[in-house]
Amino acid sequence: MVDATHTSFTADDRSYFSLIKKEIHKKATEAGMNPSRISALDLIVAEMTSNLFKYSDDGELLLGVFNNGGSPYIELISIDNGPGMMNPAKMMQDGVSTSNTLGHGLGSMKRLSDTFELYSQIGWGTIVLSRVYNDPEKVKVKNEVIMRPIVVYKPGEKTSGDGFTYKKTDKYLKMMLADGLGHGPEANLAINEAETAFKVFPDYSPTQTIRFIHNAIKKTRGAVINILAYDLSRKVWTTAGVGNIALRMSGPVNFKNHMSYNGIVGHNIPGTMNDQEYAAEEYNQAMLCSDGIKTRIDMTRYPMMYKYDVTVLAAAIYKDHARRNDDMSVVIAKVR
Repeated sequence: MVDATHTSFTADDRSYFSLIKKEIHKKATEAGMNPSRISALDLIVAEMTSNLFKYSDDGELLLGVFNNGGSPYIELISIDNGPGMMNPAKMMQDGVSTSNTLGHGLGSMKRLSDTFELYSQIGWGTIVLSRVYNDPEKVKVKNEVIMRPIVVYKPGEKTSGDGFTYKKTDKYLKMMLADGLGHGPEANLAINEAETAFKVFPDYSPTQTIRFIHNAIKKTRGAVINILAYDLSRKVWTTAGVGNIALRMSGPVNFKNHMSYNGIVGHNIPGTMNDQEYAAEEYNQAMLCSDGIKTRIDMTRYPMMYKYDVTVLAAAIYKDHARRNDDMSVVIAKVR
């Protein structure tokens, strides 16, 4: 089932922290994480929430649970609008603190995590990323294309009207970001019907995939969709979109905003659509955003971001550009 990839927890009330920890512990157990990894996760959550309370304004914790081909991992993303850090690397050293504590928090989180990143700017805030794998050896598996989604449902809803899915063969990788019309269960039904069609369609072409999905979801509310594929042998991105899913292709020098066609998949799509191609040599990264994310994104706001895990960039876009009255999605794919 396609749904939100992350659950959002507001972390500005200390009395709520034990409930956050309990819920994350429960989700990790349900995912099949082994007890020792869950114990590490409990400690990371405690440190994250403590730091959000002490240093942040409007702190938020995102929890992602990923099956990862049967070897699950938990992703925690701490987001705040606090004062930021002058020297993040120094702050991760044991014994360094700005609040008369022992100063072991960030260092402990880093040691307990299989993946750990900290990005901060003075006056902007801080993002902390932690991943805990059930089998840490899986961290060593390197795929040619990294895909990192953040999909969060509208506050007050129980399910997401946005959805991300992908399909991988020995020849290509194909991804879909869909946004069902409206919110809630009916929008979620539309994106799940789209996912079913996406999974069974056998060909590579994003345009032909959209046409197939269009016929399959005519009894639903419909959706706006962008499909992005990567040819593993040709090293080329191919894409097509209908509606307001934004796609930005970027590389070491250039970036380009891809133009989607007007319409609603399942209701009305253009009679003439074509696949568009981008060479990975020129554009090694792609970012997809739903209309819950404002599309005027200035990447110069995030200096040195190229050094970080792409999830940190996705979290920064979410932090700065999300509309809190909507389902929200940002997906980044990058060729290594």
